[in-house]
Amino acid sequence: MSDSPLQINDRDAVRVISVNRPEKLNALNAATLYALHLAFDAAADDPRVRVVVLTGAGPKAFVAGADISEMAGLSAVEGRDFSLRGQRMMRRVEKMPKPVIAMVNGFAFGGGLELAMCCHLRIAADTAKLGQPEINLGLIPGFGGTQRLLRLAGRAATLELCLTGVPIDAARALQLGIVNRVVPAAELEADTMKLAAQLANAAPLALRGMLDCVNVGGECGIEEGLEYESAQFGLVFSTEDMREGTRAFLDKRKPDFKGR
Repeated sequence: MSDSPLQINDRDAVRVISVNRPEKLNALNAATLYALHLAFDAAADDPRVRVVVLTGAGPKAFVAGADISEMAGLSAVEGRDFSLRGQRMMRRVEKMPKPVIAMVNGFAFGGGLELAMCCHLRIAADTAKLGQPEINLGLIPGFGGTQRLLRLAGRAATLELCLTGVPIDAARALQLGIVNRVVPAAELEADTMKLAAQLANAAPLALRGMLDCVNVGGECGIEEGLEYESAQFGLVFSTEDMREGTRAFLDKRKPDFKGR
């Protein structure tokens, strides 16, 4: 639909989802959160899609935050509901059975950084700026920022970014472990799509098993995590892809994975 807050395009097995509100610097309002949730549900269910790339439309912003004009008039109950809506959507992204890459092409502030952090991998342009500036509005992060930033960057960096609200550049975000790679802005799309294509050609069920193991292991003790990994390791032995991968290795050829 022409009034959709998203643009969705498929490039072979890679689905590119763009938040398409450039006039608002792609700020997240309730309608956009809902559209994103539906879009990731659809990508998860579509067997043709193996990888998702998430980005923002326009030259300035990935997502510059939540939509302040919508938030300003919320009551306490409405504010909590808005937070829960955003958290549910981002948890949906985080638990996707297919790799999700955030292509951070510009500002990623507040809800925008939270959206990037729930993706599995993050590639940032060298011109990108990232931060949790909610303190400047008398707010705290509400879409999981305090929790995911803590897990990615540690306590000291999380407190610095959240308490001061001062944004950081992409190079510092890389140093802190918030992003995986920083590339020249002119090369961002090409490098991101190259990585997406690499993942799209990998064994889908093995990718899913790895994502599951990391998600489970990040939320439990080491013994439980190891036990879950062993169960997933055994499970992939039942797949055609595992047989194809091992045969291709022995035959010294490139494997052709089918996701079965």
